[in-house]
Amino acid sequence: MKRGSTLFLKLAVFVIGAPVLAFCIFMIPSIAKNLSEGLAGWDYVIFGILIIMYISAIPFYTALYQAFKILGFIDKNKAFSELSVGALKKIKYCAITISCLYVVSLPLFFIFAQLDDAPGVVLVGMMFVFAPMVIAVFAAVLQRLLNEAIHIKSENDLTV
Repeated sequence: MKRGSTLFLKLAVFVIGAPVLAFCIFMIPSIAKNLSEGLAGWDYVIFGILIIMYISAIPFYTALYQAFKILGFIDKNKAFSELSVGALKKIKYCAITISCLYVVSLPLFFIFAQLDDAPGVVLVGMMFVFAPMVIAVFAAVLQRLLNEAIHIKSENDLTV
């Protein structure tokens, strides 16, 4: 396969990661600074959510790195290998980790919704739980399909 065939997808991985990095570097400290200046009673809730966001950035970037590795395997004609299966497994575990982190933070979203009288905030919190879970299920399905394809390929290689 040509080396540049996955260039668009590698660029997409970068475009996905850049705004999250900008959010972690610029927006979260700005929100925390504004929070420290006011909003008594809300600070522990917002700080808890912000801490969860910072912590969830670690598995997010780990998953993006694994996706980048899979694209590299595709470029090197190693897409149907145990390396790709391992990368998909790590993506699945990262997505599950992110989802679990936001499950832990759901009570904070609920408290924030009660304080602000905005029940839609809980739905936003649930979106942070279900989006990574969809990615985890998708990665698990791809992992299983890739395992079966590798198994079929190895059987065909043994057939004379």
